[in-house]
Amino acid sequence: MKKIVARLLSLTVVAVACGTASAGEIAVIVKTANSTFWQNVNKGADAGLKEVQGHTMTFSGPASEAAIAEQVNLVENAINRKVAGIVLAPSDPDALVPALKKAWEARIPVVLIDSMVSDAGKNYYQAFLATDNNLAGELCAKQLIAKVGTSGKVAIMSYVAGAGSEIGRVGGFRKYIEKNSKLQIVGPFYSQSQMATALNQTTDVLASNPDLKGIFAANEPTAVGAGRALVQSGKAGKVVAVGFDGNEDLQKFVKEGTLEATAVQGSFQMGHLGVKTVAAVLAGKKVDKFIDTGVVMVTKANIDKPEAKNVLY
Repeated sequence: MKKIVARLLSLTVVAVACGTASAGEIAVIVKTANSTFWQNVNKGADAGLKEVQGHTMTFSGPASEAAIAEQVNLVENAINRKVAGIVLAPSDPDALVPALKKAWEARIPVVLIDSMVSDAGKNYYQAFLATDNNLAGELCAKQLIAKVGTSGKVAIMSYVAGAGSEIGRVGGFRKYIEKNSKLQIVGPFYSQSQMATALNQTTDVLASNPDLKGIFAANEPTAVGAGRALVQSGKAGKVVAVGFDGNEDLQKFVKEGTLEATAVQGSFQMGHLGVKTVAAVLAGKKVDKFIDTGVVMVTKANIDKPEAKNVLY
């Protein structure tokens, strides 16, 4: 962590376009406030705020990750009340670009976390902090192949089509499977990050594919729903499942063997370094354009070890 922060503050990769600004509110706007993953981002942001001087912080998010227009409104409202800076996890790569442009025109620095925006918005943010989702998807594919082999069927249970993290995560998984195996991919199916939807979708996939060997469930609510479907169908431990993120439900599934593994992002670190990066920009410092916040593959073998405990929530 100390090394990452040191690099954050010292490396000169992108010049700050916004110049020095006075202290004020840092608005942290995530994909939804109704998720333990994003609440852990909030905890990290609170910790980051304690390490910077003179700023306040607000935390907000829509009712669901699919409520993209609501998130756009939250960003525009932050701009209208003249916040000092914004930490944003964009729910859609295109829909948030006009709002980012407004922030840039208002000289409000924006730091993106978790998901990227499209190339049209590349000049309107100062830094991007996230897991390398393409690599994380590959790691999940490797984990699945190691258990199910290189032939048969595997299902992709995804969340919001077109979200930046989803494109990298599911894309990395699919490419690795297609390049390194003869596994047939069923799906993807999109839960809209709703656990109940994922449960129903997974139940249907299991029923219609009795020969299914594996499942990749690509985010927290989707993985929880998939895990519950496996338990309810009596196929927990029989169909190999790899999830994503690390709340208490997913930890329980790993310990019980319902999930073979779950890939856990540094959600706390996204919030922590997100706030500190905005504060650095506002102080006139220069920051890296991209900061990798990492991923840990949590299994039954390492779930009680420090490497896993440091990212689980």
